[in-house]
Amino acid sequence: MYYAAESSGGSALPLLVVVAFAAFVYFLMIRPQQKRRREVESMQSSMGVGDEVVTVGGLYGTVVEVSDDTVLLEISPGVTSKYARAAIGKVNRKAPVEEDAASEEGSAGTADTD
Repeated sequence: MYYAAESSGGSALPLLVVVAFAAFVYFLMIRPQQKRRREVESMQSSMGVGDEVVTVGGLYGTVVEVSDDTVLLEISPGVTSKYARAAIGKVNRKAPVEEDAASEEGSAGTADTD
């Protein structure tokens, strides 16, 4: 009987262990995965014509056309292929911005006049 009276008092320790485990799983597994997903979505939405990309299947190509859900890639000179936007795994090199190209042409033009 002595043992029964002692075990009737509850403890919050098991509840704290479960809460700590849930926090551990969230911060080490779920949160980094959500961050990576946001980065990939941002990269895929910022793709533009002229960017060099790699598909999730490992195919290298240059973006020729971008629409809402698809991307047209030039995988070889004169050879294009259409892919889902989600199939783009990495943007290797961003195409130069037109303003940068215009400033380079302008500086090249001034170098010729000297």
